[in-house]
Formats: sequence, structure tokens, C-alpha cells
Amino acid sequence: MANYDQHTTASGAGRERFAVDAGLRAYMLRIYNQMAAGVGLTAVVAWLTYQLVGPALLQSPLMWVFVFAPLVLVFFLSSRINSLSVSTARWLFLAYAALVGVSLSTIFHIYTESSIARVFFITAATFGALSFFGYTTRRDLSGAGTFLFMGLVGLIIAGLVNLFLQSTALDWLISVVGVGVFAGLTAYDTQRIKAMYESGDDETATGRKVQIAALSLYLNFINLFMMLLRLSGGRR
Repeated sequence: MANYDQHTTASGAGRERFAVDAGLRAYMLRIYNQMAAGVGLTAVVAWLTYQLVGPALLQSPLMWVFVFAPLVLVFFLSSRINSLSVSTARWLFLAYAALVGVSLSTIFHIYTESSIARVFFITAATFGALSFFGYTTRRDLSGAGTFLFMGLVGLIIAGLVNLFLQSTALDWLISVVGVGVFAGLTAYDTQRIKAMYESGDDETATGRKVQIAALSLYLNFINLFMMLLRLSGGRR
């Protein structure tokens, strides 16, 4: 009888673990799909803007709207995620990705199309490997979060300073450090997002987590791409 009870308990635990694993995989798949949709939309909008508008956008004061509007939108989405409906959060995420695409259309005037494509695929492979590491590793990466955040703040400050200095050496250093910071954030955020999963969450709570998690990974991908492009992109 005792053996039967132990077998029943083990079987029940196994079924529960399988349900959690299946739920976690579905949750992560939704996040990656949403993130990929955002990256794809950004790429399409950037290409269309370059083709349809050309260099006129660079010379227009309207360009500053497309530079700062995504910042306003991302802060709004991050701060209000718990009060937004899932569908609203999803559309705001896609609107943000489209605005980023407009602002990134300028890279086609600076770098060759072949080098942009090459760096994009390098970024995708690198991002995939780092995210896989963050998902599978048993090492706790939470301790790295503070240092990565400090590095991110340092990058922002250095970038603002270099707007006035226009230093090529500082720009190169920012790009090198940026690759390290966003590579680390990709692994760290993946592990953090995995830990956010709760099998008991309802659809609304899960949907909100999916949107904010997709946004985090999207930002890591785009910034990693830009840093690598600045380091190895072929200029026109």
C-alpha cells in the first residue's frame, strides 16, 4: 500500500511538472513570437521609410519627433502595463516598433545594405545563443543585473556626452561596451522572464507579462544590432 501511495504521488508530481513545463514553453514561445513580430515590423518600416522618403527625413525637424516619440511610448508602456488591457499593450508595443523603424531608416543612408543584412543575421544568431544560455543555465544571473544596469546608465551618459564631443574613439568604446552590456542583458532578462512565469496566472496576467517581456528582449536585440553595426557595418 505504501509503495502504491508513493507511486501515485510520484506520478502526480510528474504530471504537474509536465504541465508546468508545457505551460512555460508556451509562455516563452508567445514572448519570442511577439518580440520577432516587433523586430520584423521595425525592419519593414525602416526599409519602406528609406525607399519612400529617402534623405528628406534626415533634413526635416520631423525626424526629432520619430527619435523621441518611441522613448515616450516605451516609458508609458512600461509604467502602465499593469493597468492596460492585453490588446492595448500589444498594439502599443507594435506602434513602438513601427516608430523605431522610422527612426532606424537613417542607417540605410550610412551603411551598405549588404552589411546591414550581415550584421542583422549575426545579431540574430548571437541573440539566440545568449537567450538559450539564459534559459538553460543553472547559474543565478541576478547578481549581474546591478552591474549591467550600471553599465547601461553609463552608456546613456557617454552617448549624450559624445553628442557634443563627436569623438570617434569614444563612439568606438561605447559600441564595444554596449555589445557586452546588451549581450549580458539578453541572458539575464531571459532568465528573469523565465522566473516570472506562474502556472496559476490568468490570461490577463500572462498576457501582460508576455508584452513587457517581449519589449525587454526587443530592446536588447535592437540595441545589440546597433552596437554591432557601428563596430562592423560597411559605410557608404
